[in-house]
Amino acid sequence: MKELDAEKRKTIVYEIEHWRKNKLLPEHLCDFLLNLYLEDPADRPKKWGSVSPGSIRNSNWKVWLLVFGGIGLISFIVLNFNSFQIPMQISIFSLFILLCYMIGGVSRPKNPTIAYLALGAGSILLLNVGLFLLHKHDADPKFIVAYTVICSIIWMVTGITARMPIFHFGGWLVLILIYGWVLNHNIETYDWLGLQMSWVPVSIVLIWLGWLFHHNNKQMGAVLLLVGYLVWFVPDLFGLLFTDLPRSGLQLSLMLRIVVAGTVLFSLRKKWIEWVT
Repeated sequence: MKELDAEKRKTIVYEIEHWRKNKLLPEHLCDFLLNLYLEDPADRPKKWGSVSPGSIRNSNWKVWLLVFGGIGLISFIVLNFNSFQIPMQISIFSLFILLCYMIGGVSRPKNPTIAYLALGAGSILLLNVGLFLLHKHDADPKFIVAYTVICSIIWMVTGITARMPIFHFGGWLVLILIYGWVLNHNIETYDWLGLQMSWVPVSIVLIWLGWLFHHNNKQMGAVLLLVGYLVWFVPDLFGLLFTDLPRSGLQLSLMLRIVVAGTVLFSLRKKWIEWVT
């Protein structure tokens, strides 16, 4: 009977730890319950992250086979990736990316950390492996740019649907970099007014969209507001890096731009702070 009581106590303790992990009860209440059911505080179950030593000791051989078999398969694919035919490379690439996104989508409600890692890995691989394959097979630069745009749009959609603003922000950031690359490779000479007109309207439109969306989707509004605010500073920085316009004039313009941005933010602080909180 005493052994049975100890076993029941152990089950209850692990159940309390489960409540703590999933935030089903407040932290202080979980501590209080543990103190009631633990004869010695040192008996509290030890965990490495979300895995306990007991779960490892009692794990099934099939789990170990799946884990190490998966590691072996991934290692084999990575080491021999270049020897595969193009359709095989694209298929492997697509399946792995899809798997990352599926894991991220399933993990999002209960384990946001795993979701961020899976979606982040999938997003990075989507861009880098795709660009690697395009460069390897000497694709036209237009296809490379188009593919990068598609990746950034996928990031944005992922950030919006999964409510993870960092992916939404990353998608916009890539689009802005592509826009700057296109300008730099298609316009040979700039004047100050032309440089401003290339970027300032983009900033204004993004800020306006942020204001438009913040009523229904605060995260989307906050991201658009932040991106628009960053683009506001790009014209003079772009001019300093990529044009031959007088540096003194661009530096003065940048200082005035910072003053204007700071003044507007201070004047509207009671409104925009609601967008980002």
